[in-house]
Amino acid sequence: MIPEQPSPKSEPPTVWNSLTYTGWGRARSATGQIARPERQSVLASAVAQRPAPAFGLRRSYGDVALNDGGNSYDMTRLDRVLEFGTDSGLVTVEAGMPIGDLARLTAPKGWLPAVMPGTGFATVGGCIANDVHGKNHHTQGSFGQHVTEITLLQGETSCTITPDSGAIWLATLGGLGQTGVIAKATLQLMPCPGEMMRLTERRIENLDAFLRAFDDSQTPYTVGWIDGTATGDQLGRGILEESELVAGVDSSGEGTVSVPMNAPGWALSSPIVRLFNAAYLRKVPTGGRTSVKPIHKVLFPLDALHDWNRLYGKRGFNQFQCVLPTDRVDVLRAMLEKIAASHLCSPLAVLKKMGPGRGGYLSFPMEGYTLAIDVPNRDGSQELIAELTQMTQDADGRIYFAKDGVADAAQIMGMYPDLDLWAETVNAADPTRAFETDLVRRLNLRGKGA
Repeated sequence: MIPEQPSPKSEPPTVWNSLTYTGWGRARSATGQIARPERQSVLASAVAQRPAPAFGLRRSYGDVALNDGGNSYDMTRLDRVLEFGTDSGLVTVEAGMPIGDLARLTAPKGWLPAVMPGTGFATVGGCIANDVHGKNHHTQGSFGQHVTEITLLQGETSCTITPDSGAIWLATLGGLGQTGVIAKATLQLMPCPGEMMRLTERRIENLDAFLRAFDDSQTPYTVGWIDGTATGDQLGRGILEESELVAGVDSSGEGTVSVPMNAPGWALSSPIVRLFNAAYLRKVPTGGRTSVKPIHKVLFPLDALHDWNRLYGKRGFNQFQCVLPTDRVDVLRAMLEKIAASHLCSPLAVLKKMGPGRGGYLSFPMEGYTLAIDVPNRDGSQELIAELTQMTQDADGRIYFAKDGVADAAQIMGMYPDLDLWAETVNAADPTRAFETDLVRRLNLRGKGA
């Protein structure tokens, strides 16, 4: 860890505005004073005077990026590429850079972020703070494993950390922003042949067939869409997507549309979801299909529909995501049965097989199966998620903090074996708890007292 001092140069006063804001699920909100700096020097000066947590485009679903009643830094204007080695694939970017924008800049030059989540609107700072994973986790591990350097602002001082920095590095990757404001980072990109991907889609008849398909798959990017309403012999049916990077130039254009308003409550009622899921399954022919598409249309399919979270209405939604050990398929099956019986699942349900790769103490990934479902925020939804969370804990699995807005502190006990190491490190780095957020307080991740 290399200590640094903020620039002594005088900066204009930071403007703070009161704002009510939410995570992507919109089921939890916060009100506080928000600053939106435009330069690294302004950010460093502001954090030195008023240390507070930071957020990006708030694509995490619950309250991990919220600080109700406190101050926060909006990093979205700090979105520049600072240095890019086209021979080495090393790129240094500000933390507010959206990962999809970075991919669009680097792919034409033969490089791509090695790991990207399901949305291109996640910022680099958010990807580090949540140590995100993608459809290629089984081959490339987690995002943090491809980061080589991070600049942290910790109040009156800043520091540059690397994988050789020990505990502070491990506490920062997946550490929910608790070691300080991530100002910028250097990433090791991976070579790519072009801007396109070959995508193969095929129908999968049930959960057992899905698990066999994951075991047999040889492609670097793999994900399954699950029909969360299916029961009986069709439990766990869905569509397997396998993809790989190929040469080619993206000339498709963006072609995005927006959801203009909150959808009415009946739009995601159980009968509508069942009909939609049946139709969505049939979009793939019985024999499957293969196509070549731009990278962003394969890895970020929902980004083409801006503000799609409005489809859940003004009450918003919660997402539940867990990972279960590979030998607890019985629990995965029981979860799908409970979800189908609840009549609460939306069309968005995803299943993936993960490898062991993880970057930090609180990184979500572990070897096993990860299930993610969106649940409209209506009667019974939080009870369903609480039950699924308890099933996860009982099965020695873990939930993904970037998605959670429902769990309580008792339910996450034992999920993260390095939690005590993480808490000890972040409490030493931030003894006044200036960077604490709503989720960290709700789940008591840092323990009682300073």
